[in-house]
Amino acid sequence: MIIIGENIHVIAEAVNQAIKVRDSNPIQDLARGQVQAGADYLDLNLGPLTKNPQETIQWAISTVQDVTDLPLSLDTMNPIAMEAGLLLCNKRSLINSASGKKDSKEQMLPLAKKYDCDVVVSVINDSGMPPDVEMKTESIMDTVAYANELGIPNEDIWVDPIVLPVSTAGEGQRFAQASLEFIKIISEVLPGIKSTVGLSNISNGAPKELRPLLNRTYLVMLQRYGLYSTIADPLDKELMSLIRGEMPDVVNLIYKVMDGGEIDLSSLSQKEIHYVKTARVLSGEVLYSDAWLE
Repeated sequence: MIIIGENIHVIAEAVNQAIKVRDSNPIQDLARGQVQAGADYLDLNLGPLTKNPQETIQWAISTVQDVTDLPLSLDTMNPIAMEAGLLLCNKRSLINSASGKKDSKEQMLPLAKKYDCDVVVSVINDSGMPPDVEMKTESIMDTVAYANELGIPNEDIWVDPIVLPVSTAGEGQRFAQASLEFIKIISEVLPGIKSTVGLSNISNGAPKELRPLLNRTYLVMLQRYGLYSTIADPLDKELMSLIRGEMPDVVNLIYKVMDGGEIDLSSLSQKEIHYVKTARVLSGEVLYSDAWLE
């Protein structure tokens, strides 16, 4: 699985402040750490970039490229900033992201063709977030067809079903299942297409200390269905161990929950019990609450 390191994100106070004062050290430390942990790409999530967009993104890219030659994933909604960033990338980069919205299709997708880079396309369209697998699939097929008309092949397109928090009352677990089903079928519907998710979205709103458990468990579930890549935290050592196949007993337990199998919790370690309980929540077998482990 391709790991896109998520840690250089403007929403983090340290990153935000470093960008404001042009302090390269915190940004470079995060870049080095993710490289050492095994990331394949580094995501630079710089937000809307309404102030000095071109200079800001180019400073961020230069800062990171001074310490690593990993390819970059550029995450901004500002097409002017995006193009300025693409001009500076040393390696074939990833536009993160476009969507099915008219403005996004018309502004972001031509940049992927012009600069011969890969592009993430989400299922969101002008009507909003498609509520189920069928509508997600219809939306992404329309956007991919538009990209194909521009000369962008499926092999350069990474599709994102948009993972929403499992904690969302009444809807979170249904959305979690819909994203799993989407990942399961999308490569058959659109041959050659790649898939990706913003993994940490699944745990937004959950208690901070429990978020990694949700992220790890959900990634195992997605990986079973053929997920190609994920935007995630490579500094989470247990997450990386799961991806590398170093925890097969835990993976098999999660699969067993997905298959509806009976599991004797009394025979398991505390860690294994936590993974089983979390998989039951993400599978919709148990209603989500912040106390799902208790």
